[in-house]
Amino acid sequence: MEIKQVESPNFRSGRNGKKIIAIVDHITAGAFPGCLNWLVNPGSQASAHYLVNRAGEIYQLVQDEDTAWHAGIVAKPSWTLYDGSNPNRYTLGIEHEGFDGTLSEAQYQATLWLHRQLMARWGIPADRDHIIGHYRIDSVNRPNCPGPNFPWERLLADLKQFPYPSVTIIAGGTSLPGVIIDGYSQAPVAEFCRALGKTVSWDAVTNTVLVQDYLGPFYAYTSYVKIAVGSQLIPATIINGRSYAPVRGLALALGRQISWNDETRTVTVF
Repeated sequence: MEIKQVESPNFRSGRNGKKIIAIVDHITAGAFPGCLNWLVNPGSQASAHYLVNRAGEIYQLVQDEDTAWHAGIVAKPSWTLYDGSNPNRYTLGIEHEGFDGTLSEAQYQATLWLHRQLMARWGIPADRDHIIGHYRIDSVNRPNCPGPNFPWERLLADLKQFPYPSVTIIAGGTSLPGVIIDGYSQAPVAEFCRALGKTVSWDAVTNTVLVQDYLGPFYAYTSYVKIAVGSQLIPATIINGRSYAPVRGLALALGRQISWNDETRTVTVF
């Protein structure tokens, strides 16, 4: 997904030595683009790191490394990780266009993707102490932020089930959903290899995916590539019952090259 950059003047540089530990979700109580205009208006004295509108567009208003003005007023907090100092210094703020917390499906998928990116980048756990609503910090003035219909259960369940940032992989002209683990793009092994015309089989005895590499018009067998769950030729990770392995390792083993588009977050195999 694309993150559009629209700079807000309402922030402080740096984080005063604090480490980012949580994401605070908000509701704008206003429609787009008015809510965006408000968050970039110097007179509002308010901002957030990100805004996700109902169309599923993501806007970054303040850089992660800087302090946005999204949750600075503290009144009767219930957040267990509040340390008595300005919570803006150690949180990331995400605003959502809307009124009662009801998100469109496009908006939900966009914020789910964004949460995963931020969690991976800053090491934020998927639980209710680290993914919180504004009301947990200010229960007096913001008791309904991000709203009674905000999809907390669905969001936390999805984050716990698949807590990795996503990346698009183009292999053999086919678009595949990949993930980033420890800074490396990983592809679903079976789908990746089949998209490149390879035959895939599974050895349950050794927990190994076997990729048969055929060359030439007669499809003469030439070699196997092993994707081991432990670490043999190419280390792999099992996610929800599917084997994932580093795209670069798979591509090189099959005689292919890759390119990376940072703007679209796409790996292309050629």
